[in-house]
Amino acid sequence: MNTTTGGLSEEEGKRKTKKAGKRKRKISTKNDGDKAVLENETKFTHQDETSGNKKGKSNDGRLVSEGSVQKLAAPMNFPRNPENGKYSPKDVSFPHRYILAPMVGASELAFRLLCRRYGTELAYTPMMSAQKFASSQSYREEEFQTCPQDRPLVCHFAANDPNDFAAAARIAEPWCDAIDLNLGCPQRTAYIGHFGSYLLEDKDRELVCSIVREGAKAVKIPIFCKIRLLDTIEDTIRLCQALRDSGASLIAIHARYRASWERKGPGARDGPALLDQVLEIKKAITDIPIIANGNTITYDDVENNLKLTQADGLMSAEGILDNPALFVPRLHEVSCSSSTVMSETTKIKLDKKQRKIASLDKKLTMSSDVVMDEDRKYCLKKKLKAEHSLRQLLINGNSEPSTQQRSEFLELLHARSADELVLAQEYLELATIYPVKMRSVIFHVRRMLKALLDQYQLMEECLSASSIVDIFSTLNKIRQYRENPEMFVFDKAKAQRDKEALERKRLEEGKRKAYEARMLRKAKREGKKDPLHYLHIGAELPSNAIIANLKSIPRAQALEKWMEKHSQHCFAFHLEPQGCRRGRACAFLHVEVVLGCNNTFDEKEEVSG
Repeated sequence: MNTTTGGLSEEEGKRKTKKAGKRKRKISTKNDGDKAVLENETKFTHQDETSGNKKGKSNDGRLVSEGSVQKLAAPMNFPRNPENGKYSPKDVSFPHRYILAPMVGASELAFRLLCRRYGTELAYTPMMSAQKFASSQSYREEEFQTCPQDRPLVCHFAANDPNDFAAAARIAEPWCDAIDLNLGCPQRTAYIGHFGSYLLEDKDRELVCSIVREGAKAVKIPIFCKIRLLDTIEDTIRLCQALRDSGASLIAIHARYRASWERKGPGARDGPALLDQVLEIKKAITDIPIIANGNTITYDDVENNLKLTQADGLMSAEGILDNPALFVPRLHEVSCSSSTVMSETTKIKLDKKQRKIASLDKKLTMSSDVVMDEDRKYCLKKKLKAEHSLRQLLINGNSEPSTQQRSEFLELLHARSADELVLAQEYLELATIYPVKMRSVIFHVRRMLKALLDQYQLMEECLSASSIVDIFSTLNKIRQYRENPEMFVFDKAKAQRDKEALERKRLEEGKRKAYEARMLRKAKREGKKDPLHYLHIGAELPSNAIIANLKSIPRAQALEKWMEKHSQHCFAFHLEPQGCRRGRACAFLHVEVVLGCNNTFDEKEEVSG
């Protein structure tokens, strides 16, 4: 794809880019049997934010590409120990103590930037398909967003093929600090596509190790792995050792067992995490960072879990969804750790940044209109960039210690973090600049403002919003009700309707679990060797050719053929013109097939953490 120069001539565009100090890079791709083969020096161009020119990035930060097709060069040198034949992990030189977990539809750029603002050091992208990322430019443009403030960043991939993983890693390398292999996803799509935690069985161990090795050979940046616990602590330790010896530089451990339909209680998917096992793994593996994940809702949990596990870092998913400022107390600790006086030069820089932010703030607040026109977006983007620079000076600048200005800034940051309405407002502003799928916007606002939405009976309004403007309006209502309590009148009839709707939703969402439980009991009752015997029946993923053929015949005939091999998949999702209206409440599988690859997936369920 050729990039544009925002209305400038080619010569003017070059001068503008050079003046802004931006490095121009080119991307080269080639499809060969639905796999991208890229030159070793694969490069991307970068957006010139000061001029608005697009140099390989769209205005919203999404990846675009340009250039000619070239062959894949030989793998770069990946050190191997001549004594034991094991590969040496690469150094993890960037901060990795306080981490935002990868979450489908939830760790997108706007949310990552919000969390970074309030203390998150390292963030992961949502899960992406390595095969599709490597072979489809449109997929990259749709699924991957980043910007200069979004670092350090880990690109998180689902893969079950070493070549796919290596190709995706090469493409992503210029835009992130590490590549992560998903070995923990328990979702139904992972079972059908054979990735995530379903790769943790012994039969797939060599495959998993080869994926890590090929990824580590392909790029200069570190390869990470995110796993779940195996059946015994000894098995999990052996897995971690194998991943390390294959070149993994960091392992994040979700301290719950790998996917199982039968397991209940501690370590189950919905039960408490077994963080004591992370401690045992950390004792056994001391030469690479081990990250703990699970049982983290408050900052007290952060401190206690780090102490309990002795882990090198802590990753949060559920806790940080409810409170994106989960890690903000650690900034106070950083501030109190130094005591030198700030230099005169830095004081001048700070004053200049603060005046700029105040000026932009004034422009943004002059209008009460919730609609974001291009001028307001431009002002907001400049303000966010100035605030990022200010935070770097006040918080992250190792050369400049704690000062009165820093303390005042941190007090303001803490005050803002204590108001969930402020956090939601800031998220919406970021989502306006860096576009987010509407279901993700609703998901985040619902998580951050659940108590207030319930209190003022606005949950239904939030869930039915069709645009960010609608969500802004809902936030304004909450603000008005808080400032003027007499304006809100509790509607008892509406409360009863909401209660009944919630009960129906829970019943519908429980149908899939009930079906799975029945099939497990049936297999056990009939003495089947494989307890998942009946869950395999009808699980075959329909191809695009099959779907096209079924669409060409009468519905009744199509449904009959569908039930022969695909009975666990949603007929309406694939074949009805309007799709499946039940969404997440549907008891059948919603898995989209991609042309030319049976193991590729699209996660169509509502966002999950």
